[in-house]
Amino acid sequence: MARSDVTRIVRLLRVHTGLTQEAIANMAGLSQGMVSQMESGKRSLRNQTKKRHALEGLGAPKATEPLSIEPLLDEAGMNTDDRNRLGYALKHPSRVDRASVTAFTQVLAAQRHLEDVVGPSTVLPGLASQTDTVIRLLREARGPHRNAFAAVAAEWVQFTGWLHAALRRDRTAVALFCQAEEMADDAGEPTLAANAVSFRGYVARQQGRHHAVIRAAQAALHTPGIHPAQRTFDTLQAAQGHAALGDADTARRLLDKAVGLVGTAAAAGDPPPFTYWYRPAFFQMNIGFVHLELGDHATAADLLATGLDGLPADQRHADWTTEYRDALRAARAGIPATEARGKDKG
Repeated sequence: MARSDVTRIVRLLRVHTGLTQEAIANMAGLSQGMVSQMESGKRSLRNQTKKRHALEGLGAPKATEPLSIEPLLDEAGMNTDDRNRLGYALKHPSRVDRASVTAFTQVLAAQRHLEDVVGPSTVLPGLASQTDTVIRLLREARGPHRNAFAAVAAEWVQFTGWLHAALRRDRTAVALFCQAEEMADDAGEPTLAANAVSFRGYVARQQGRHHAVIRAAQAALHTPGIHPAQRTFDTLQAAQGHAALGDADTARRLLDKAVGLVGTAAAAGDPPPFTYWYRPAFFQMNIGFVHLELGDHATAADLLATGLDGLPADQRHADWTTEYRDALRAARAGIPATEARGKDKG
């Protein structure tokens, strides 16, 4: 589902944040009348320059009220039966069935994609309260579909941790990643558990703790049964950590291995839904990131630029791409990666 269109984002913001048409118009540099017509489907924004400016203005608005599960059901494409099953599961958690597990999965997927468009600060308030609800339901869940629901609950906790990490609430993020790891192990989901460990490496990278980056990446890599896409990313994350420590030989060895794994990951089909961004363009950016750490500025610039351009339209301006854009600027300017990372904000 394409989410780069301004009309689509206007509708998302109106449904999910409670922002008024006037507030959205001010953010996007449009008239309130234009926003009203876009929301009703009578007009769309076709001028590319105005569209780009509007998208930039709508990139990371602050929510005026928390998100709730109910308005996300439309975005998840749920029909009346799906809604009824979700409502029943909320009232009778011990009787969770396959359909209600699917419903919760769809709601979470909608929020993940929404975060790509509007940023973590908008999505987090409602998601945090939803996470508490999901964990409560898991405690009471019984029956043959309990493990499937446990996996969804672990994803919910992992995603909440990611939102905190994106906002540099590092301690809360790490605690949630540890919780998600344990929940994923209980649900028999090794890739999800490894992903939660890997995210701790992301936090360490933001803090400039390169030994911790390597430790987290290697722990994720030593998890049996993980998806090739997860293995690819953590090999790159370990390479980046070694490069940042000045161990160029190990970094290049891991980089060569990761480049070979990209094809393996692609051949394995779609990555797990909780790592939907683990695709060739994303890996290309991270290969460029390692080259920047190694001082290969020209190669890094080419890879970072091509990777950013290759992202899906709804991810291209997501908040999480900022570190890659900073790295691209550093590569083009020929400055060290340490200057691109800047000071620790944690």
